[in-house]
Amino acid sequence: MSNKSKNDTAPVQEFEYKAEMKQLLDLIVHSLYTHPEIYLRELISNASDALSKVRFNSLTDQDIIDRDAELAIRISIDPKELSVVIEDSGVGMTEEELIANLGTVAKSGTLGFMQALKEQQKELDGNLIGQFGVGFYSVFMVTDEVTVETRSALPGSDAYRWRSSGQGTYTIEKIEKAERGTKISFTLKEASKEFAEEYRVEQIVKKYSNFVDFPIYLGEKQLNSITALWQRPKSELKDEEVNEFYKFIANDYQDPLDYLPISVEGMVTFKALLFLPKEAPPEMLYRQGDLENRGPQLYVKKVLIQQECRDLLPEYLRFISGVVDTEDLSLNVSREVVQSSPVLAKIRQILTTKILGWFETLAAEQPDKFKTFYKAFGPIIKIGLNTDFTNRDKLIELLRFESTKTGVDEYVSLKAYSERMGDDQKEIYYHSGSSRAQLLAHPNLEYFQNQGIEVLLLSDPVDVFVIPSIHEYDKKPLKSIEKADIDFSKQKKESENEKDKPLAANLLKPVLKLFRETLGEGIEDVIESHRLVSSPVTLVSGKDGLDSQMEKMMKMMQSDMPAGKKILEVNTSHPIIRNLAGMIMADEKNPLIRTAMKQLYEGALLLEGGLDSTTAFLSRMNELIEAATLSR
Repeated sequence: MSNKSKNDTAPVQEFEYKAEMKQLLDLIVHSLYTHPEIYLRELISNASDALSKVRFNSLTDQDIIDRDAELAIRISIDPKELSVVIEDSGVGMTEEELIANLGTVAKSGTLGFMQALKEQQKELDGNLIGQFGVGFYSVFMVTDEVTVETRSALPGSDAYRWRSSGQGTYTIEKIEKAERGTKISFTLKEASKEFAEEYRVEQIVKKYSNFVDFPIYLGEKQLNSITALWQRPKSELKDEEVNEFYKFIANDYQDPLDYLPISVEGMVTFKALLFLPKEAPPEMLYRQGDLENRGPQLYVKKVLIQQECRDLLPEYLRFISGVVDTEDLSLNVSREVVQSSPVLAKIRQILTTKILGWFETLAAEQPDKFKTFYKAFGPIIKIGLNTDFTNRDKLIELLRFESTKTGVDEYVSLKAYSERMGDDQKEIYYHSGSSRAQLLAHPNLEYFQNQGIEVLLLSDPVDVFVIPSIHEYDKKPLKSIEKADIDFSKQKKESENEKDKPLAANLLKPVLKLFRETLGEGIEDVIESHRLVSSPVTLVSGKDGLDSQMEKMMKMMQSDMPAGKKILEVNTSHPIIRNLAGMIMADEKNPLIRTAMKQLYEGALLLEGGLDSTTAFLSRMNELIEAATLSR
């Protein structure tokens, strides 16, 4: 659909938003915002990006429009008319870029994340909006219609006017505009008239945009203080100023957990200011730790080259945000040259070493702060074990685990575990599962608890892929307590109570034989247990088998993967097993014996999360209850 504009002969073209864009706009405008003031931060942030791009392009392109124009953001307001204009002299947009930038969802996963928030009946905090590439649309929180006039910096480019009420359509028309850049104008809703007051605009700019790398003017007055904090010596940095700078560059509303100023001179020269967030960013959680396109900002001689330079840090450290500024790269570098630069490779190596040293210092000197960091980013750090072999030993020292000797949310390092091992303990034991409570209730833990042997409790899904790859620490092998070949030479004390003593060999042999016959091919073997104290049976893995948690994770990734055969261990001191031995002596053909054996096996399977069908299990349970009640 098109018609003529009032002032021009060029047609006005009307476009429909794509379906997912309509849903997104509806979520933003009607459901999910809490801080309308952030609309100004988002528009200023977009303007700053446009100015960074044109500054970068001007280094190599002599033909851009208005080459000598001041790089600045200008805000105009009219309290009577409630009008707002935000204008920049940035890179501008072509018609295609207008449609791409203002007519489609900017980031994959955005809509799904926001809908999930809505379904959980959570409000979308204003601070999340910018993190999902939908910052421009936050303007619809304060107005019913927006006009964008823009002209690309490309030579010979045309200017365009984009207009929308955020209701499902937008229009684009060609206009006359002499200068490059973008001008956004709108009239505030009555409920948002505060944003047409000078003091309020100044307050918002100082709160959110004080460190934008270009002057922000309101009339003739500059509102922000441009400063390259990373160029200052550590002694001159004030926490309050550094925290505000972090919030600006990381788009976070919380103070950082900690920060690290770096100044290096030598083979390479650079300065950096790096930040450790308090929490994992929401998109990292939503996209299961996707760090591929994250990284600190890369500056060359205070000029922004890349907003998120993924080559500055290994993937498992890209949750670190901040700024790295070097004079050892040419200002006219292309992204391809940056990626293959030996200078950048050296900077990356130094940064990685310094960051891991930073973590070590936190662990030694500020354990509470380290614990907060580890709870948020521990799973990501673990991924580095199998990708960064140069720093593998340092990463192993950073690992922390809950154990049978720590409280909830208390952690132990492998070093601390190793130092408090008993003299006769030769292995480091771990137990994998879905939660601490489930792990502590597992029969396989009984022997270790009884003997006071510490066991690491691994409930992080990443652990099952990472911990077995360590193999040993301080010459002590790491071993899952589910393995059948554990050394149980440190035996339980002989009980004086006859009932608690293991079955004699002549009574045990028929029990194990009948278990094997009853369970058949479903089981690798049935053996006497030395690890059980109060449970009748448990399942363990053979020497080369997967433990149950690893098998469960592998099955999730490969649904048709067959279950591995387990070994059933039988506690020959347990009353149930002793009673079964008695029943076998009395009448080996008693059907209740096999019913009970199947039930014991499937009960152990149920505990491992490996029981595929509960119908037969429940039916058999009822049969046993009926037999028990009849015998009375």
